[in-house]
Amino acid sequence: MSAETGAAARDGAPPDPAVSGLDHAFLALERELSVFFRRARASSGELAREVHPELEPAAYGLLLRLAETGEQRATALAAYFGVGKATMSRQLRTLEELGIVSRRPDPADGRASLVALTGEGASRFAAVRSARRHRYARRLRDWDRADIAELARLLHRLNEVNGAES
Repeated sequence: MSAETGAAARDGAPPDPAVSGLDHAFLALERELSVFFRRARASSGELAREVHPELEPAAYGLLLRLAETGEQRATALAAYFGVGKATMSRQLRTLEELGIVSRRPDPADGRASLVALTGEGASRFAAVRSARRHRYARRLRDWDRADIAELARLLHRLNEVNGAES
């Protein structure tokens, strides 16, 4: 019995099926997300290497964030991805050494810097991103567009919940 299930039983409340593992919907969700995450990690590694052969898998998501938001502080990036400042600093240092990102002093705070894609980084990333979208379109060609939009909406909702718990 888990601590949460035990606490609920002691309080007289019925155990939460999601916590006790009795809810088959949550078991199915766990299984499918595990497969999805495993495949996504492998895919991100391939995509990162397509941008530059020396990039780590986590770099693709970082480049995506910078492409969508423009320049940001490293601390904002670390918070967004739920990683420590040291991890983000190491990843950014590698990207900077490869010429994929650049840093400049933050005019609002001279102690901080702003990170942005370089022209070369943006060009490489755009080419890989376009190829990725074409792969999605090919793999999901038999799906209804409304189902694709609903999947995106639900994944966004899940990401919002996960971000709130960090």
